[in-house]
Amino acid sequence: MGKTRSELREIAMVILYQIDILKNNNVEFTVENLIAENLEVDNEFVRNIVYGVVTHAESLDELANKHMKDWSISRIDKTGAAILRIGLYEMLYEDETPNVVAINEAIELAKKYSDDNVRKIINAVLDKVNNDL
Repeated sequence: MGKTRSELREIAMVILYQIDILKNNNVEFTVENLIAENLEVDNEFVRNIVYGVVTHAESLDELANKHMKDWSISRIDKTGAAILRIGLYEMLYEDETPNVVAINEAIELAKKYSDDNVRKIINAVLDKVNNDL
């Protein structure tokens, strides 16, 4: 049986977290290999999110930072940053995902992987961006 979209988002989050760690430690990697290592079966949804977030990382981070008060995306934990980037990417670039679903999915991931403060920041940023759209 295939994975749910929620489970696929979680896999994308793990891959984006790994990318962040590897970049920070100057370890060579390919996005393609990381995707292959984390997926039993190739999945277009995961691929779109990972490549989309990597491609638009700078503008996603700028947008997140614009909506944070006294914080920046570089200050929150790497897992929280990956979740926030996925939520923003889906809201801005994935037409098939309604914004309310993108926000809810990000909050559910944040409840599972981030502390309460980071979850609140993710929620606030995504709500503000949604209101701007």
